[in-house]
Amino acid sequence: MAAQIYTSLVLITLLAGFTNGYQLNVGGKDGWVVNPSESYTHWAQRLRFRVNDTLLFKYEKGTDSVLEVNKEDFDNCNTNNPEMKMEGGVSIFKFDRSGPFYFITGNKTNCYRGQKLVIVVLAVRTPPHAPPPSTSHAPSPSWAAKPPVKAPAPAPTTDVDGPSHPPVAPPPHHSFASPPTFTPSVVLVSTASLVLSLGFGGFIVSS
Repeated sequence: MAAQIYTSLVLITLLAGFTNGYQLNVGGKDGWVVNPSESYTHWAQRLRFRVNDTLLFKYEKGTDSVLEVNKEDFDNCNTNNPEMKMEGGVSIFKFDRSGPFYFITGNKTNCYRGQKLVIVVLAVRTPPHAPPPSTSHAPSPSWAAKPPVKAPAPAPTTDVDGPSHPPVAPPPHHSFASPPTFTPSVVLVSTASLVLSLGFGGFIVSS
């Protein structure tokens, strides 16, 4: 809970800084003087200035002042035509636009000795514009009607081991002739002939 509260406070502080800007002390602890410990040029270069930021000038009232001038008067330390003059001892200047701002001291001699300051305020960044809506047609839903698909022709039947082959004709049947049939009459004639031959033979031998 404490972490959430701390995060919220940090966010609020950041948002307030972006909205209201930050206040920066010119010259740091030295203020608006002739010979600061850090030159005004280096001080301005290491910082970033944005619209709504403010500069705090501290100087001796009655002996010094702050003048906002144009670039030409800045280069020439011309104190006669300032766009704004601040001489109250503690002065606050607010950036209301981006671009360069030029400041010099009201003491011409001190201006030539380097008591001058140029600030460049960063431009305000605008968020990018949203892309225009797409004009492409939305794809048709997947359930939309589609033309019927013809069923594929049945594939030829194949065996498990390979493609089908035409049926093989069975081998030709060879018939064998049945063995000769012996009729009883033939057997009897043959037997009678054998007996007669043997009988006559014996007769001839015995004679």
